[in-house]
Amino acid sequence: MRLLILFSVFAVFVTAFPLLDLIPEFRSTFNQLINSNIFQINLQDNKDRLIKLGPNEFKIVSEIEKLNLKRQNKNFIDLTNQISIEKAIEDGLINKPTTSIWDRFFLIGAKQIKTLKNPIPVYNYPTELSYTKEVKSLFELIDIDLVFKKLTKFSSFFTRYYKSQHGFDSANWLYDQLNKLISEFKEISITKIHHDGWDQFSIIVSIPGELKDKVIVGAHQDSANLILPNIMRAPGADDDGSGTVTTLESLRVLLQAYKDKTFKPYNTLEFHYYSAEEGGLLGSVDVFSRYSAQNETVVGMLQQDMTGYTQGSIDKGIEPHFGLISDYTSIELNEFLKLIINNYNNISYLETQCGYACSDHASALENGYPSSFLIESDFKYTNKFIHSNLDTIDRLDFDHIKEHIKLTIAYAYELSLAKKLY
Repeated sequence: MRLLILFSVFAVFVTAFPLLDLIPEFRSTFNQLINSNIFQINLQDNKDRLIKLGPNEFKIVSEIEKLNLKRQNKNFIDLTNQISIEKAIEDGLINKPTTSIWDRFFLIGAKQIKTLKNPIPVYNYPTELSYTKEVKSLFELIDIDLVFKKLTKFSSFFTRYYKSQHGFDSANWLYDQLNKLISEFKEISITKIHHDGWDQFSIIVSIPGELKDKVIVGAHQDSANLILPNIMRAPGADDDGSGTVTTLESLRVLLQAYKDKTFKPYNTLEFHYYSAEEGGLLGSVDVFSRYSAQNETVVGMLQQDMTGYTQGSIDKGIEPHFGLISDYTSIELNEFLKLIINNYNNISYLETQCGYACSDHASALENGYPSSFLIESDFKYTNKFIHSNLDTIDRLDFDHIKEHIKLTIAYAYELSLAKKLY
């Protein structure tokens, strides 16, 4: 019976997604499906999960329900590794389930309850920039050919799905790239953050400052094809290969300045590469939950997720621009980013919204840390090829990626050197 349900679900997938995405690989994919252990994988993984769909919305779902939510562009945070379902029921966060995961297969909903975390602290971010000359001189070091080369490799993995061997392999490749960058600096650390339940690890590079207060730049390294993530190709060039190489190049440039002794952070500067964003921000919520438990101070977190697609704007006759996410982000940190953009970039921004938990900045916010999210454009013009085999490098604008790199360098430089933030 369950096998029949899964065949029926696959039939729904076939009709529910654009034929443009499905046709090029349908025949080979179907053959792989028949001969693979995908059904056993789904049966084993289809356990209850605790997710948060909004500031006051929690629900118990299965892995299959999680995937269906992603297909419907409904964002969430998977909190299962932070709060057990038993504890959530005991604390009254959710009701005890009365139906099995199979009976709940097509049900969507949530119980309204109180939020878990404390208010976000407000810091005194700079209202004037102090290092314009130094920062702009670093822009000359940006190597877009190198960025293209790195993204070509990163998007060549069959998929970077966090539960796959490919996703583990891509994490190792990324770790090697980062490790090479910092190899000559004994004081700079690189850490693999291993997570419970999957092999792909998150990565943190930390440049110590005089203070332990953290300034964070983040991106997610995983990708997913939402038709069948276990077996279908997901190059993820834009989502979030573009954000990954944006921050990778920003780090390389800042390390050159660090080597030349023209830059040394006052606040500790960290670059984060999260696993399993596509699984419900699993990697980043694990990282920031650990920071919260350790009473770490984070004065600002900037997420770079999708930095390279401009065709959606151009098709509407709109000049390329940043999309500054205004909902579920820090108002004060957003104002600081506006200051950065107005002084360091050749393009402007449009304020836009992406809904609750649309990227890893939400994990920081959930744990009481101010965070912002800057995407490639107004949200309605962003890349519509993501989560498919068509999210490829040829669709990206590397001049636009360069603007994101410039912004990331400026944000990291100015904020990591800022004093008297509180």
